[in-house]
Amino acid sequence: MDAYTAILTRSSARNYLNKAIARNQIDRLINAAIHAPSAANRQEWHFTVITDQSLLDKISKDAKSFMTHARPIELPETLYDKLKCENFNIFYNAPLLIVISGELGKPWMAEECALAAQNMMLLAHADGLGSCWIGLGQPYLATQEGKDLLDLPPLYYPFAPVVFGHPSEVPNQTIRMKAKTNIY
Repeated sequence: MDAYTAILTRSSARNYLNKAIARNQIDRLINAAIHAPSAANRQEWHFTVITDQSLLDKISKDAKSFMTHARPIELPETLYDKLKCENFNIFYNAPLLIVISGELGKPWMAEECALAAQNMMLLAHADGLGSCWIGLGQPYLATQEGKDLLDLPPLYYPFAPVVFGHPSEVPNQTIRMKAKTNIY
């Protein structure tokens, strides 16, 4: 698959098979991430790779509890209702979570982490894997408890939690709106 096709056809997957991701595929994802642009070529991101299902389940449960009780971000009420469902897993039962973190206060750190995540997500799609950025996990992972689970240094922030796996169904293609463009 060429890069343009990958960009046009990638969509978030929200249903995954119970099938592990091979170590060489995880290494490919990380390698794609570290080839993303970074300001002044600092490359100061940090990757936390989680494949332990019990840890993924714990983070999902704790993140749901944190989100429904603390309500750290404004979400539609229907989404808060979904978070209250016992069987809802914020990671959609994906077998792999990669959290891209960086030091708070560093210029363009959030953008660098997002660029690294995009590289991983495009490679995953080109390789037949699904991916989804898990915004619902970010507020909890940014707490001290969440950072302790990820073994992150105190000044680090989990900018991009992304899950990967073998999708159990082909994700619906997202209809994109035309962008407003000024050409001078």
